Formats: sequence, structure tokens, C-alpha cells
Amino acid sequence: MTSSAARGVTVEDLEHSYGDEPVLHGVSLDVSPGESIALLGPSGCGKTTLLRLIAGLERPSSGSISIGNDFVAGETWVPPDRRKVGMVFQDWALFPHLSVAKNVAYGIAKSTSKDAEVSSALEMMDLSGLEDRMPATLSGGQQQRVALARALAPRPGVLLLDEPFSNLDTSLRTEVRTEVRELLAELGITSIFVTHDQDEAFIVGDRVAVMREGKIVQTDSPQGLYHHPVDQWTAEFVGTVSLLKGDAASGFASCSLGSVAIDPKLNGSVDVMIRPEQLSIAAGGDAEVQAVEYYGHDSMVFVALGNDQVRVRCGPSIIFNRGDNVQVQFTSDQALAFKSD
Repeated sequence: MTSSAARGVTVEDLEHSYGDEPVLHGVSLDVSPGESIALLGPSGCGKTTLLRLIAGLERPSSGSISIGNDFVAGETWVPPDRRKVGMVFQDWALFPHLSVAKNVAYGIAKSTSKDAEVSSALEMMDLSGLEDRMPATLSGGQQQRVALARALAPRPGVLLLDEPFSNLDTSLRTEVRTEVRELLAELGITSIFVTHDQDEAFIVGDRVAVMREGKIVQTDSPQGLYHHPVDQWTAEFVGTVSLLKGDAASGFASCSLGSVAIDPKLNGSVDVMIRPEQLSIAAGGDAEVQAVEYYGHDSMVFVALGNDQVRVRCGPSIIFNRGDNVQVQFTSDQALAFKSD
């Protein structure tokens, strides 16, 4: 199966309200053809609303949306069935009274090749042989694949996915999201993916747009977001940090870890934000282990430094116990820091 030509998506100054309650505030987003963008944010931040507006399931209060070279919302309005957009819903939204094959065929225009297109979509999602099964008889992973096959069968230029893995158990979610990432790359299809899970956003997205309270606060690569967040809230949302109060001057901040290199433009009171992998830990010293979380592949050690607490990421063989005296050192070139409020 081949996809239709990938199409870019441009959202400009989008506003949307439900009654008197504003949901989106001046949202702008530019997605290149073939790019995968993750919309990441807490519940209620407007991620799904933005996706539904792009799909045409709702009309924006103001602003514009274009898909490829066509304006689909704003001065003109194009209904969902003419946007060449596929969508996978959070609950998959399979028709319970239709077989797998009929679910997949639902969005395909009538043609002499319709049966072949259905077979191709099912084969692509490793569903061959399940054509006559009903959705209720399928596992969660199989239902998810049917939903993807149905969205991809009409060969859309853009694929929209709303929390598509949230109903899967942990092991299956990891497996399926990797498959989806590989499939999107293979097809070269433009995709916009909604999630509240940082791991999913970083794995699936070429770039990640972080949303908060109806606004996009930062759009960047996963690496850019993690290492160069635009503000303290974003830094805490996209990764684990330890927050230390510090006093900055001449490119260094004095804090409970000692003198730590930071952005030289900062002076005075700052909040120093330390990632767990930026620290090393060794036995002996004045700091005290408060707790240890063991994950198998690594562990997290919580350490009291005076009135502060830091988290240190350790390998699986480095085990400390509550109450151990340890020393902690900052081992990175520079720490994140933001001006204190």
C-alpha cells in the first residue's frame, strides 16, 4: 500500500471557545509534508480540540487552517470528508456491527479496486486472515491496528491520532507505538499525534509542540525541548528535574551543590534545575539518602542536601540504602536556570 502525497498543515492564530469558555488562544503551528508532530500537554490544555479543528469536526472561532495549498478553515470552510485527512480516535471508534474488512472499507470511495485496497491495508497492519472477525472478538492491539488500517486505507495526505495508545496495557503500548513510528516513516505520511505522555511524544514525534492552557509554549525537537526548555514549567513537564535556589553572578550559580555553571546572562536570585543524569553519587560525605527507586534498567536515588533534595540517576548495579551518607557532584557542563519569581 502506498500513501497519497504527504501534505503540510498550517494553523495560524487559531482561537476557539465552547460557549463563553475560551479553549485555544492564538495557536499557530506549521507542519511540513511528511513530518510527525506530537502535541504534548496535560489534560485540558486544548490538544484534542486542536486536532478536531484540523480534522474539520469543529469550526474554529477565528484564525485559519490550511492543508497543503488549500485553506480548509477561516474565510472558507471545507467539510471533513473533503480534507483528505485520516483520524484515529482515542477509543478507536470501530463500528461494532461491522466486520474488520467492512470497518476498513468504510472510508474508501467505491471503485473496482476497493477490495484490493482493503486487503492491502489489512496486510500492512498484519491483520490478514481477520477480515470476517467482529471488533468485540479482537484483542486491544488488534482493534488498534484495525483503526489505523481504516484511517490509512483511503490514503490520506495527513494522519491525525488522538491518544491512540492510551487504552493499551504497558507492554503492548510500547510495541505498538514503535510499529506506528516505523510505519509513518515508511509511508512518509504527515502526522499529528496527541499525547500527555512524554515518552510517546519523544519516540513518535520528529518535533514536539508543548501545549499549556490553550497555547503552544514551545515547538522543538525532543532533544531541543529536553535540553533547552523555554521556561521552568516546560523544563519540569518534559523531564525530571531537581529545583535548587541559587544566587547567580558571572556565569555561575551558588547553590547547595556548590558553584554550578549556568547561562552567563542570568544574575541575582535564580532557580537552578538539575537533571538526574547530570549528577554523580559516591559513598561518604555529608548528604543523606532519603529514598531509592529501583527500575531494573536503572535506579533513582533521592538525596537530601541541607534543605534541598536532588534526584540522581544510577545504573542497576549501584545500590544505596535509605540513611546512607553520600557525596553528590554536578558533572555536566552547564545547568538549566531561570530567574526566580
